[in-house]
Amino acid sequence: MKKLILLFVIILFTRISFAQNGQWTALFDGKTLKGWVQKGGKADYKVENGVILGSSVANTPNSFLCTEKEYDDFILELELSVDDQMNSGIQIRSQTKEGFNNGNVFGWQIEIDPSARAWSGGIYDEARRGWLYIPNINPAGQKAFKTKEQWNKYRIEAIGNTCRTWINGVPVAYLVDTLMEKGFIALQVHSIGKPEDVGRKVRWRNIRIQTGKAMKSSPPDDCPVQNMALNTLTEQEKKQGWKLLFNGNDLSGWRSAFKTDAPSEGWSVNDGILKIQGSDGSESRSFGDIVTNEKFKAFEFTFEFKLTEGANSGIKYFVDEKFDSKGGSAIGLEYQLLDDARHPDAKEGVVGNRTLASLYDLIPSTKVEARFQRKIGDWNYGRIVVRPDNVVQHWLNGFKVVEYERGSNIYKALVARSKYAVWGDGFGMSEQAPILLQDHGNTVYFKNLKIREL
Repeated sequence: MKKLILLFVIILFTRISFAQNGQWTALFDGKTLKGWVQKGGKADYKVENGVILGSSVANTPNSFLCTEKEYDDFILELELSVDDQMNSGIQIRSQTKEGFNNGNVFGWQIEIDPSARAWSGGIYDEARRGWLYIPNINPAGQKAFKTKEQWNKYRIEAIGNTCRTWINGVPVAYLVDTLMEKGFIALQVHSIGKPEDVGRKVRWRNIRIQTGKAMKSSPPDDCPVQNMALNTLTEQEKKQGWKLLFNGNDLSGWRSAFKTDAPSEGWSVNDGILKIQGSDGSESRSFGDIVTNEKFKAFEFTFEFKLTEGANSGIKYFVDEKFDSKGGSAIGLEYQLLDDARHPDAKEGVVGNRTLASLYDLIPSTKVEARFQRKIGDWNYGRIVVRPDNVVQHWLNGFKVVEYERGSNIYKALVARSKYAVWGDGFGMSEQAPILLQDHGNTVYFKNLKIREL
């Protein structure tokens, strides 16, 4: 009788635990590749000692071992290790389509990157849009991946239009995408270009998935959010203190520089996009700049912008409207927005300090690799960080391109040698001030303007 009672308790406890943890389904039986099919390249996949082992081969494109079944919403957990000289990834919601990319795999990829770049857990759109979430904005997440062929546990939550990743329990990426797709899961062996890279290994084990009502998404955490949805905030962003500076409907919260009301022409909102209409190319003499009603001290400001051909504009912060601008733009520190290839201002100033994302006329931005630059007419992702210690950063498309200390001796020396010297030591040194979007006589678009105070 005691044995029966004990057995009942064990069964009951097991069922309760099972219900609390959610139902997991194994995607790999530990012995065979049943349920998987290879697509793309000809890398070697086999099972050894309960592990899927992928080995690189020469003269073949990226290879993918794909689930036969497709998934939309799911939570995926697995363990993996990779040779330090290898790059790999986990495809999710991925597809193949005749006539696109030579019939090869495309879709979301969760990065496996043992290099010093440390982008493991980032989110890449294979064969399509490129990088969607670069972990540079999450230094804590970049430290989570273990190299030297150690095992790493990945957790991936793909629910609705959101994808979140963890490595060894550390949150790495949080993406809200504009695409909601269904597709297979795949294990990548990356193509190689050097003979010495033949035979590089990637290993996967303990692959399991949750779907349906069994899923329980993780609570909000401190992971930075890359939210591509139009003018929205996730619960995680709200808990982190973010708020919208542009509501997507009108100019509420904004006014014309040097005035109390919003402009009646030139600036418009259509389908959630803020537009400054092009005019004669002059600086703030047609429709004028707009500034926030609210003032900010230490903050993180993110925004997306789209330039038209030959466009010039800027985003200014620590703007002081008391400075006499002689009818031009209000005076402040400027994150330059410019078509570097076509606008003559790119060749003015000193050593490129008037080019895209530079601290205008003071510090040139570091130019990111060509593959991370966006074409004119594509959306760019900008970020300005002002820390409480007055260290300021400019970011462009996931890369930090400028860093300086506001008010430092170097800063003062740069100002003294710039067009801002006429405003003396007070330039850019307001304790708090509005943020400005510039009218420079060219058509420029803005969306997803968000800020949080630090």
